[in-house]
Amino acid sequence: MCKQQDQADFQRVTDVVQRYFTGLHHGDSQLLSSIFHPDAYLKAPQLRRGLAEWLSLVEQRAKPIDNGDSFDYQILSIDVIGQQAMVKVLCPLLGRTYIDFLGLLYEDQQWRIVNKMYADIE
Repeated sequence: MCKQQDQADFQRVTDVVQRYFTGLHHGDSQLLSSIFHPDAYLKAPQLRRGLAEWLSLVEQRAKPIDNGDSFDYQILSIDVIGQQAMVKVLCPLLGRTYIDFLGLLYEDQQWRIVNKMYADIE
């Protein structure tokens, strides 16, 4: 792949992550659903959730924007290799701080999150 394509993929992955942040902040399960692959799993130590279960929880919880929370999400690192990407992000959310590792694949002409691992840090 040429450098120009690498840059384009890097930007597309960044765009997906920005939509992820917006979806979290607004509690927008439809937006989040559009950037996750349907068979994605969310994983933390001793915890596994399918996408539908997690999206249901997002819909039920308080929305950070309604709480007046700042939009302080950050991309900490992005690695794009071919049609795979790994992104590390910081998500201050509802009084807690999470580090998420998002695995993305480029399939069917789009980048989508296929895996999310996360930890609540103190």
